Amino acid sequence: MFRLLHAFTQLGGEVHGLAELARASALDDSTVYRILRCGIQQGAFVQVARGRYRLGPAAVRLGTQALTPRLQDRALSSCLEQLRLAADGGLVFLYGLTNLGHPQRHCIDMAVGSSDLSELGLPPRDLMSINRSLRIGASGRAILAHLSDNLQQRVLAEKLPPAVGPGVYRGRNELLASLAEIRAKGYAVGYQECVRGWDSVAAPVLWGGTVLGSVVLMKPSSPPTVARDRYERAVTSTTAEVGRLIGGF
Repeated sequence: MFRLLHAFTQLGGEVHGLAELARASALDDSTVYRILRCGIQQGAFVQVARGRYRLGPAAVRLGTQALTPRLQDRALSSCLEQLRLAADGGLVFLYGLTNLGHPQRHCIDMAVGSSDLSELGLPPRDLMSINRSLRIGASGRAILAHLSDNLQQRVLAEKLPPAVGPGVYRGRNELLASLAEIRAKGYAVGYQECVRGWDSVAAPVLWGGTVLGSVVLMKPSSPPTVARDRYERAVTSTTAEVGRLIGGF
């Protein structure tokens, strides 16, 4: 069952036939058929046409049940505030990955001190309620770098929204190169990608090798050498702690 669920996440698209699921899961056709029929009864799979299947609501419930209690942990807020203090101020945000309709990120929590976020041109209420593209900003690219190829391609096919910073990655090859660098270094650096006058350092929140979101530190633009190494270490340390809290390790 687990190998078949994993096959759905690795194949491009949403609806798949028995033969391709068997190849992707390295199981024989008859085994896959029996698992699918049992899974349909439990809501793990849905048959949408003759011989065509997609993941069902039970698969979503499993993921939600695993994560929801952890994301409400008060210790997460404490981690974000500690990062803000270690970086001598700035703005810190915890983003979560959402796949409802399309891979995007949404703000789960923040540590912004006395700031009202007016300098970002976005009130806190909007920040917490609007999903944002993964191809924009260090926080988005830190997540995008760890998604499967088929999900990456869906995000790369998006058009850039009208309101972006001057440092946004516009070329496909340039963006892909940045994702490879993120995987190699473990963090992303953005220069005025989302908002003019603000730079950022972000790292992915991982649980068992699966990306759940990212933590980003935003600071007013300054020369690249000013305390950047310290910011990078602080951000990667915080994301490791957030991943530990979410996973309960």
